[in-house]
Amino acid sequence: MNLSGILVVAEPGRQTEVATAVAALEGVEVHQLEAASGRMVVVQEATDIHAEIDGLRRIKALPHVVMAEMVYHYFAEDGKEYVGIPAELDQQEAACAVPAALQD
Repeated sequence: MNLSGILVVAEPGRQTEVATAVAALEGVEVHQLEAASGRMVVVQEATDIHAEIDGLRRIKALPHVVMAEMVYHYFAEDGKEYVGIPAELDQQEAACAVPAALQD
């Protein structure tokens, strides 16, 4: 089991809509919503690191999400030994890309 703490930022005026869409995703809960800034704290539970990254991608792809980044990660023993980032995750640039709106 993997748990992720994710910071999500919604477009101004769209925070409630984004929070509802995020909360509708499987294994995801919105724990805190700051309406003034559009920021929310989200916790995601996933079966493994691949499902965890896929879940983060789903959040990032939601309409009106400005950014979503994993800020905390916990994983239980899964019987696998990782010596580095799995190649298929290391090559997935969109998982950690800076949103266009935040680039210079």
